[in-house]
Amino acid sequence: MVAVAILAAGKGTRMKSDLPKVLHPLGGRSLVERVIESCALIKPERICTIVGYRAAEVKTALAHLPHLEFVEQTEQLGTGHAVQQLLEPLKDFAGDVVILNGDVPLLRPETIADLVSTHQKNNNDATLLTAQLPNPMGYGRVFCDGDNLVTQIVEHRDCNDAQRKNNRINAGVYCFKWEVLAEALPKLTTNNDQQEYYLTDVILHCDKVMAMDVADFQEISGINDRFQLSAAYEILQDRIKEKWMKAGVMIHQPDTVTIDDTVQLEPDVMIEPQTHLRGNSLIKTGCRLGPGSLIENSVIEANTTILYSVVSDSQVGENTQIGPYTHIRGQAKVGEQCRIGNFVEVKKSTIGNNTNMAHLSYIGDATLGAKVNIGAGTITANYDGVNKHQTVIGDRSKTGANSVLVAPITIGEDVTIAAGSTITKDVDNDCLVVARARQKEIKGWRLQS
Repeated sequence: MVAVAILAAGKGTRMKSDLPKVLHPLGGRSLVERVIESCALIKPERICTIVGYRAAEVKTALAHLPHLEFVEQTEQLGTGHAVQQLLEPLKDFAGDVVILNGDVPLLRPETIADLVSTHQKNNNDATLLTAQLPNPMGYGRVFCDGDNLVTQIVEHRDCNDAQRKNNRINAGVYCFKWEVLAEALPKLTTNNDQQEYYLTDVILHCDKVMAMDVADFQEISGINDRFQLSAAYEILQDRIKEKWMKAGVMIHQPDTVTIDDTVQLEPDVMIEPQTHLRGNSLIKTGCRLGPGSLIENSVIEANTTILYSVVSDSQVGENTQIGPYTHIRGQAKVGEQCRIGNFVEVKKSTIGNNTNMAHLSYIGDATLGAKVNIGAGTITANYDGVNKHQTVIGDRSKTGANSVLVAPITIGEDVTIAAGSTITKDVDNDCLVVARARQKEIKGWRLQS
């Protein structure tokens, strides 16, 4: 059996933020959520999250993960002290414990699985994840024999010139036999400059300790400030875009594009520059997104084009053209072969197949049938100052330019609304509706100076 302990009690002072460090977002998920997800391949029996600073807020943010256990660290007295808090909740546990940091979000699940496999195959008391850094300045060095068994761990400031040439550093990620760790934890002392309990001191109480180098040293990047958070985002984006391009997605100028790793893409999607994909979005084959578009928590069906537009929390059907400068939001559903064009906003509405609204319109809280044509400047006046109301427009109906439909209202099928009309009453099928003052001409009239 394997248990996981995630150290997430710190404040993160260098983030200069009121938000606990482990809750800062990285590509659509918080740092600590990414750490939790990195354990997926080892299928842990238990996951204990050690919380301290603003513990209630961290618990609330992770409440959607019911399998988590929370362990309180009321004082932050070092990594060893944090892990000591496990002695009671894991007192009846038998197996291995993986120790992870809530602010190290880039570890791949395969890396953690390899760490556990190496630990168990070699029957180690402890296995350390290590990395060969190009520039290990400031990091403690890990020294091993020819079998990767750890012989010594020396802090940077204590290394002599020869020892500093060793580029292997401790990543702060461990797999322990719980029985060995549980026996060693009470023996830790604060006999050091920081007056803290160091988890690395547990190694002194282990007989067989092995190091495992991570293949990509960027995986162990920790987050201590905003700059490091930004650097981690760049690393994550490189991974995501490489994955999708190898899967058949075309990304033009990838440096200008961002994609959350919660987004799903099908082959032959084309992503133009300055386009950003967020949340739980699904983009189906043949779509062209951008330039300059934002898609968030939305489903875009096949062969749809979205140009210089924003789509959020909505669904767009196949072979539809969106944009430029369109805003679709609030659980809107746009049908197949539609055109939603320049400076049009659609909010919380259902749009039938083959319906067009080419420019300068607002459609909110409405249901439109198939083959409807919305003229330029058409507005559904859905808000009376207190409540929102529904507009229904039947199949094949047309609104003239600068029409206002005052909800609640139902427009039948095959209706034509004359330009400039303000409609306040329901309209039957097969009607021409004119609701505007008659034009008058006064001959010979001039403005008197």
